[in-house]
Amino acid sequence: MSLRLIFMGTPDFAVPTLLELAAHGHEIVAVYTREPKPAKRGMKVQETPVALAAKQLGIPVLTPTTLKTPEALAEFESHQADAAVVVAYGMILPRAILDAPALGCFNLHGSLLPRWRGAAPINRAIMSGDGESGVMVMKMDAGLDTGDVAMAERLPITDAMTAADLHDALAPLGADLMVRAMGALERGGLQLAKQSEHGVTYAAKIDKAEAQIDWHKPAHDVLRQIHGLSPFPGAWTEAPLEGDTMRLKILRCEMAKGSGEPGALLDDRLTVACGEGAIRLVDVQRAGKAPMKAADFLRGTPLKPPLRFA
Repeated sequence: MSLRLIFMGTPDFAVPTLLELAAHGHEIVAVYTREPKPAKRGMKVQETPVALAAKQLGIPVLTPTTLKTPEALAEFESHQADAAVVVAYGMILPRAILDAPALGCFNLHGSLLPRWRGAAPINRAIMSGDGESGVMVMKMDAGLDTGDVAMAERLPITDAMTAADLHDALAPLGADLMVRAMGALERGGLQLAKQSEHGVTYAAKIDKAEAQIDWHKPAHDVLRQIHGLSPFPGAWTEAPLEGDTMRLKILRCEMAKGSGEPGALLDDRLTVACGEGAIRLVDVQRAGKAPMKAADFLRGTPLKPPLRFA
């Protein structure tokens, strides 16, 4: 026995779920993903990670620009799927699409709903100082991540975790969870529970304007901002260097001892004072350069007090 599934996803986060569903014998009749876009240097058109994985599995790939037309609905219905699995697809599913599969559409969401509904749950959980995150399988309805929840897995967030670290931990956890959910759905035993109306928060898309570091904040808040924005878009700061202004992205840091004027460099190891306490920079990136360890950066750009970041 297996389910006949449509898979809908786009980024790296969705790939483990696609691979696990296929490995567990479900018949994935079509993969929907976003259309290829020019990316990186040279602006070469690149297919999405999900499209590349689907092609390796020999699954047909569709990249519609809208799902709101009668033609899009007819094509979706033609797959005669039992259910659709949606993981970071990046496009709103209209009611007609949600109602098309016999058993419904099921979303894997990277938060503990109803906290962090919306586009950037991994980043927001870290930036807000949350102590845990997780993944949930939800039966989709017409609202924004408001559907009934079937299953959940939790994961602690440590101060050492960046958004990339949490992403990489949640992706396989979510893949396993969705496989279990589809197994229960196949057996007719998937239990659904309504989301709580308490504790609802929204994970708005990350705005690049949020990326400048405010050194007047407490050290723990600065650390969580840096880690929540790493690697993209990357929290940044500026400092005077050789008569110019150097912009520096900070990709990883740690709590440190010390105090001083906010933004002040406290030693020759990149310990920086915050509004309360201090942090030490661990991984950094100068504009136009590759990311590097702080020790390697300092060999080429020795920074010492009384330099101050702004």
